[in-house]
Amino acid sequence: MSKAVPPTGATFVGMPPFPRAARAAVGDAQLRHNLRKATHTIRDKRALVVEELDDWAELRAAGVAIKDRTLRRLDEHLLAVEAAVTAAGGTVHWAADAAEANRIVADLVKATGDTEVVKVKSMVTQEIGLNEALAAEGIRAYETDLAELIVQLGEDLPSHILVPAIHRNRAEIREIFVREMGEWGVPAPPGLTDDPAALAEAARRHLRERFLSARVAVSGANFVVAETGTLVVVESEGNGRMCLTLPDTLISVVGIEKVVPTWADLEVFLQLLPRSSTGERMNPYTSMWTGVTPGDGPQDFHLVLLDNGRTDVLADRTGRQALRCIRCSACLNVCPVYERTGGHAYGSVYPGPIGAILVPQLRGIAKHRVDEQTASLPYASSLCGACYEVCPVAIDIPEVLVHLREQVVEGGGHRAERAAMRAAEWVLDDPGRLRRVQRAASRSRGLIPKRAPGPGAAWTDSRSIPAVPAESFRDWWVRERSGPAGPVPSSAPGVEAIPGVEAAPGVEVAPSVELAPSVEVDESEGEGR
Repeated sequence: MSKAVPPTGATFVGMPPFPRAARAAVGDAQLRHNLRKATHTIRDKRALVVEELDDWAELRAAGVAIKDRTLRRLDEHLLAVEAAVTAAGGTVHWAADAAEANRIVADLVKATGDTEVVKVKSMVTQEIGLNEALAAEGIRAYETDLAELIVQLGEDLPSHILVPAIHRNRAEIREIFVREMGEWGVPAPPGLTDDPAALAEAARRHLRERFLSARVAVSGANFVVAETGTLVVVESEGNGRMCLTLPDTLISVVGIEKVVPTWADLEVFLQLLPRSSTGERMNPYTSMWTGVTPGDGPQDFHLVLLDNGRTDVLADRTGRQALRCIRCSACLNVCPVYERTGGHAYGSVYPGPIGAILVPQLRGIAKHRVDEQTASLPYASSLCGACYEVCPVAIDIPEVLVHLREQVVEGGGHRAERAAMRAAEWVLDDPGRLRRVQRAASRSRGLIPKRAPGPGAAWTDSRSIPAVPAESFRDWWVRERSGPAGPVPSSAPGVEAIPGVEAAPGVEVAPSVELAPSVEVDESEGEGR
C-alpha cells in the first residue's frame, strides 16, 4: 500500500483516527504474533544489559540533566554548532519547517547534477516526507537500512522507530524481495529462501551496487556535538558507514534537539542508547564526521538544522520533555497498546507512546491546528506508566499525555464529554437540583440500560453502568436523623469539645488528646522532638 506523506510530514495521509485504526489492527492475528515476538525479544535483551550496570539510575539521571540543561540554552548551542561546522569546511542551512528543508535538500542534490541519492536510516527525513519531495523533483532516494529497504520495496509504511518492518515476517520479506528487487536494481537470486542469512545476503548484493555508484548521500544524526560540530550516527549493519564515506556529497538533516554540548555529554548517551534500543552494550557501528577532510570522505558537506515545530514544543514546560527523546524505541517495546495495534494505527512516522506525545505537539495541538487523527493520539494509551519506567531519559509520558488531553478538550474536542461535564457541573452546583436528579434517577432506575447508548457505548464495552440505588444517601441520612432515636447529639457525654469550635449537628467531636509522657515539646518551635 503506497501512501503519500503530507507536507508537514507528521502524519500519514488517509489514515483514520487511532480508535478506528486500532480496532482494525487488533483483529489481525498475524500482526499481533509478529509484534509480540519481536517486542518481547528486544525488551528481554534490554533488561539483561541494563541489569549489568549498578549505576543505571545515575546514568539515566545524568542523561536527563544534560538534555534539560541543553534545551534551556539551545539557541547558544545551535550557534556553536554552526560556527564549528563552518570552521571545519561544512555549510549550515536553517529550515523552519518541512517544506523549507525539502526545498534545501532538493536544490543541493540538483546542484550536483545527480538524480539519485542513497540514504542512511533517518526518522527526521521521514517526518518531513523527504523521499516524496525528492521524487517530485525527479530525484530517486534509495534506502540502505535493511528494514527501511523492506518498507520501501514493499511500498509500505514504517511501523517502529528501531525496526520499521517489525510488522513483517520473513516469509513476507522473501516475497517482497523476489517481486520488487529487480525493479530497483540487482534482483533477488534465484531460489531465494526465507532463511534470515539468505535474505540478508540478497539485501547486501542489492545494496552493494548502490553504495559503489552513489555520488550523493542523505543522512540524519543521532547526536551533534556542539563544541566541535561533529555529527554521530549509530547503527548495526554498516550501511551508514558506507553512505557516510563513499559519496562525494553528504547532506545531513538533523532536528535541533539532537545537540549535546560536549564530548563528555556524548559519552553518557553512547551508554544509554544501545542498551535501551537494541539491547547491546555498544552499537556495532558508531560513525562520526566533522566538516570536510581533504582526500578523505565526502568533499562537500551540508548540515540542515530543522525546527518543524520543535520551538513550539520547547515553549511548553510540561511537553518539552518530549525533546529529550533519543529515539531508542524502548517505550514501544513495553507498551501494551502498541503491542496489540502496531505502529500503523498511530498514523505517523513516530508511533507508540513517544509518537502519541511528540506528533500532536509538532503539529500544533496547543494552537488547535490538528485534525481528528492527531487529536486522538494522546488517548492511545492506558496510562500504565511502563513507558516512563524504561525511558533512558525519564520522559514522563503519562504526564504529557494527560497534559495534551486537556489541550484537546480546550480546543473543542470531545464535545459530548464536555457537554456531559457541563451538565454534571450544573447539577452538582446546587443541592436542590442534585436532590431532585437523584430522586428521579432512583424512581426510574429500572429503565436505565446496562449499556450506554450513542457515543458512550464504547465505555460500556468492558464494564456495566453502575446500578442506581433505590434511595439516595441524602434521603437515607434525613430519614435516619428524624427517626425514633432522634437526632444524634453534638457531642457524647464525657467528651470535651474543642474550645471555640461548635460541632455540626450529628458530628461527634474527638476528645482532647494528651501527649505521651515520653514526648517533649519544644516551646520555641511548637514541634515534638
